[in-house]
Parts: sequence; C-alpha cells; structure tokens
Amino acid sequence: MSNVLSVSKSSKHSFSKEIVDSIVLIQGEGVEGDAHKGVTVKHRSRVKVDPTQPNLRQVHLIHSELISELQAKGFKVHPASMGENITTTGIKLLDLPTGAVLKIGKDAEIEITGLRNPCAQLDNYQKGLTSAVLDKDAEGNVIRKAGVMGIIVKGGEVAADDSIKILLPPKPYKRLEKV
Repeated sequence: MSNVLSVSKSSKHSFSKEIVDSIVLIQGEGVEGDAHKGVTVKHRSRVKVDPTQPNLRQVHLIHSELISELQAKGFKVHPASMGENITTTGIKLLDLPTGAVLKIGKDAEIEITGLRNPCAQLDNYQKGLTSAVLDKDAEGNVIRKAGVMGIIVKGGEVAADDSIKILLPPKPYKRLEKV
C-alpha cells in the first residue's frame, strides 16, 4: 500500500524543510506557505535563467526507501532534510512515467512532471550526498534518485498516513527526465 509518511514545508528558501501535521496544496501553485509555491519558477537557479518559465516544481516528493538506503550508507538524513514536501512509502516514484497523477488523501492530485536534478546543495548539507543520489545504468546513462517533482492539478489537504493512488497516463509512457 502506498502512503504519505510525512509532509513538510518552509517559507524560506532553505535546503531542509520543517515537518508539519498537514500541508495544503493549491491548484496550479504548490504548497501553501512554501517558498517554492507559484505559477512561475521559484527555485533560485531557474529564476536567474528565466523568471517567466512555468513552475513544474511546485511540489517535491521523495520515497522513504531512498532515505533508508542513504541512512544505511551512513548519511544522516530523515524526512524533510533533503527539501521534499511529501515523503512517501510503498511507491516507486522514480518508475512513474511523466504525466502520472498521484491522488492523495481525500482531494489532492499531483501530476508528476519529472525528476529532481541533484545539485551541490546536497553536498553543502552533507559531503558526498550528491554522488550518493546519482547512479548509472548499464549503458552509462545517469540515474537521478533524489525524488520527483510535480504540479498541483487538484488542491487539497495532505497529511501523514494519507493513501496514495496512482493514475497512469495513456500509453505510450514517457520516461521521467530532469526538470
């Protein structure tokens, strides 16, 4: 069964977020009270390039299985420490296709737009973390494991223990790429 393990937000552009009892997702904008909420990009690096581009990173999700994997390698990480808004359990986020919709709790729906591109902020948080969330497949292609990004297609409140239902887009599926 796929569930929400925890939810978090930060009103500042801080790397880690604060775990809260619940978050409110605003359709087309993101997490209420979070610095990355907005119709256009809010991530500083993307704002520098073009502040008018659409915000495909309204919400960040990480699977708890990644956190467990990193802890087993000696990293001191926990839900919200890598900046995600929603920490999931029992769902293979990285295997979802672009356009998959996650129905969470009673009302909320998040459309998955792509992969989080790990950046140097991870190493600023903990040395070696960036390379720990990157891998390569048999053909030498980079595998990004730092979670997925999405947009809010239907608003609603999300809290720990909420169930997650996956709605797949029509085939053919498009692999997730960095956004």
